[in-house]
Amino acid sequence: MDRRTLLRATLAGAAAWTATACTGTPNQLPPGSTTATTTTPPPPATTTTPAPPDWNALKQSLDGALALPVDAGFATAFRLYNPAFDKRAPAAVARPASAEHVQACVRTARDSRTPITARSGGHSYAGYSAQDNALVVDVRGLNAITVDQDSTATIGAGARLIDVYTALAARGRALPGGTCPSVGIAGLTLGGGLGVLGRKYGLTCDSLIAAQVVTADGQLRTASADSEPDLFWALRGGGGGNFGITTEFTFRTHPAPPVLTTFDHTASNAVDLLATWQDWVSGNPPELWSNIVLSSGPSARVGGCFVGSAAELAPLIRDLTGGRRTPTSRDHLATMRHFAGCTACEDVTRRTFTASSRVLTRPLSDPAAAVALLDGTTDLDILIDSLGGAVADIAPADTAFPHRQALASAQIYQKGANATSVTKTRDGLATLGASGAYVNYIDATMPDWLTAYYGDNAPRLRAVARQYDPDGVFAFEQGIKP
Repeated sequence: MDRRTLLRATLAGAAAWTATACTGTPNQLPPGSTTATTTTPPPPATTTTPAPPDWNALKQSLDGALALPVDAGFATAFRLYNPAFDKRAPAAVARPASAEHVQACVRTARDSRTPITARSGGHSYAGYSAQDNALVVDVRGLNAITVDQDSTATIGAGARLIDVYTALAARGRALPGGTCPSVGIAGLTLGGGLGVLGRKYGLTCDSLIAAQVVTADGQLRTASADSEPDLFWALRGGGGGNFGITTEFTFRTHPAPPVLTTFDHTASNAVDLLATWQDWVSGNPPELWSNIVLSSGPSARVGGCFVGSAAELAPLIRDLTGGRRTPTSRDHLATMRHFAGCTACEDVTRRTFTASSRVLTRPLSDPAAAVALLDGTTDLDILIDSLGGAVADIAPADTAFPHRQALASAQIYQKGANATSVTKTRDGLATLGASGAYVNYIDATMPDWLTAYYGDNAPRLRAVARQYDPDGVFAFEQGIKP
């Protein structure tokens, strides 16, 4: 599977979702937040001295589905897509088969003050879903997918994207999402959810109707517009694992487009192609998503996906490609498989990578300087994916995802463990005007990460953290703190 396909748009970081750090006491929500009249009161702060976790009792509660360091296979039980995190040493790995199992995990972690973190797919950028000394809650067994008569879909938190797309396609439905087949629906949704149909249908979280969430007090809550509305707001872009462990999602689905058309175009002059693409992309109809990939060399390639036929797409890309490319049309599921770079989509080859992101609120101020960031690099890509369209139809404060008015997101992907090249490129893009970042491409060294990921939504997210996790049960390095 090609890395540029595998780690496009929402792919990598979206899949492995983690918990957040929250401390302090509940207080009044900031101006503009939803009133708490329909919200369950927060749990009381914990003051007692914790006892060590009773792993045997938890194992019995999970019908044996708990792996400890002394168990055979433990070393592989928490492995993520990136081998760079194989040296992590969790305390235990749980494989819940129900929401009740997740509740038992959260209560054990809360009572013993053991760090707890969740995983769905496993493509974590920073490895938080295999953090040291933590109880890892692997929800991949919660993967049921049902599509109701009213065309809503109920999807378990551990379902893989390719399985979601396949199940929906069988009913003639679609959901905007990422391209990597093994990404879990949970991390994708909770961080926002970028993808090739986003300009037409919005982010993945924009289709979310409700979610089942186990919060820090061990309660299973329904978060929706009418129930726990502040939690529902935070789950749509506030980052995977923050505020609780989500076990199930209910989505509004869309009629599957009868035909999608893709195109690719390369050019010898990367600077000219980037400059042209930046001017061209903002004027496109919402049916057309595109990206430009800048690679070591340097070289550049533009690709895209259009909701419609090749005949309709051809005039839209003529100025960009000079009419030298022939678009390819497929049905919806075949297009998702095309972007996934697979046919059966079963095998996932693990790869070591280092990555980060930036968000382009406007065109990069100096295309030549952007391309020059690739000088002296090897196996480095900057994947710049267009936003706009339906993503921009929702106000930045209406969900936790703040980058509604941005031109594009930029994913910086380095094959191997060369963090120096990634840091240099990330910071160089910031000097050219791309200062934001996408939480699903989480970066443990991101400067001013709270502002970069959440912008003006950070204060309200902190208030939700105070409300639902005053004791910091879900704590990790870049978690949202009150």
